[in-house]
Amino acid sequence: MNAIDTAIRAAAASITVKDLTKAYDPQTVVIPPMDVELKAGEFTVVLGPSGCGKSTLLQMIAGLERVSSGKILIGTREVQDLEPKHRGCAMVFQNYALYPHMTVFENMAYSLKVSGTPKAERAERVAAVARMLGLADYLHRKPGQLSGGQRQRVAIGRAIVREPAVLLFDEPLSNLDAQLRHDMRVELADLHRRIGATTVFVTHDQVEAMTLADRILILNKGRIEQFDTPKAIYHNPASVFVAKFIGAPPMNILPVTGDGAALRLADGQVVANASLTGTYQLGIRPEDIVVDGKANGHAVRAALRFREDLGSHSVLAADLGGSIVRIATPFGSDIADRLELDLNFPTSRLHLFDAATGRAIPGAFGAQ
Repeated sequence: MNAIDTAIRAAAASITVKDLTKAYDPQTVVIPPMDVELKAGEFTVVLGPSGCGKSTLLQMIAGLERVSSGKILIGTREVQDLEPKHRGCAMVFQNYALYPHMTVFENMAYSLKVSGTPKAERAERVAAVARMLGLADYLHRKPGQLSGGQRQRVAIGRAIVREPAVLLFDEPLSNLDAQLRHDMRVELADLHRRIGATTVFVTHDQVEAMTLADRILILNKGRIEQFDTPKAIYHNPASVFVAKFIGAPPMNILPVTGDGAALRLADGQVVANASLTGTYQLGIRPEDIVVDGKANGHAVRAALRFREDLGSHSVLAADLGGSIVRIATPFGSDIADRLELDLNFPTSRLHLFDAATGRAIPGAFGAQ
């Protein structure tokens, strides 16, 4: 661990949001009252669809957007009324935002120069960060002479060299191709393990969220749907929105009716025993459905509609009680071409949601 690593780890601060709102006018409320705490040294991914308020939240933390009401604390200090340069944050943007006429060294050192850091210290800190990010051989090049991945590393290096209390990322991998996105995810995860910075990373890409985050903050129309670890969110979604947003293919959601003894599909087939009455939404992950086999659950009949072979696995689309369900089958499974499938829904893998609110109903099928 070098001096930069030590300084950033020591500077890492918690972020507390209290009753925070953002509204452009009474009819345009982007973020209704929000309360959340991000732990010091934690890698938090803010995830959600376009227009859910995730970038607005990030920009309010950074000071690029004014809050309508409420408080933002970095550590124990209120910062909602401070200028961005006084908040102890460093931001990495989607479009890199590098100065094209400056070298890599000059881009990375610029904020230190503006703040009056002595020349020798600037050179030392930039050199340390360049070695960390594999940029030592590119310090005299200009951004136009670099690949997209290298330019993104320069943008990250420019943020790290300031030794900030908080690192903010606004969809930084969106401009990269698939292979570079994968490589940069690995590099970012390794970088966070090394420096331990408090990191807030905004994305709409669930793969980035699942692979990078200590915890994921899922937003829907400015409201927090769930804030938990990737594992908890995947296996115990708090709502239909989360269940359908996380997973590829996403969780199957089926309308069911309880008659006091069982839950039935629209066509009358029983999918689970439950002493419930009324209407609900039943969820099951595609990989949890058993085809042509026995499991601790009810068997149902579905009509096969389509099959996608993806190499490592296949995804079957079938009509079940008027709803399309997707079933992920492992590599090597031999599903013969036929019109109908026998499916088994293991009770331990089922999720139940309120039909009106979409919120999860814990313990509907006993201990899981």
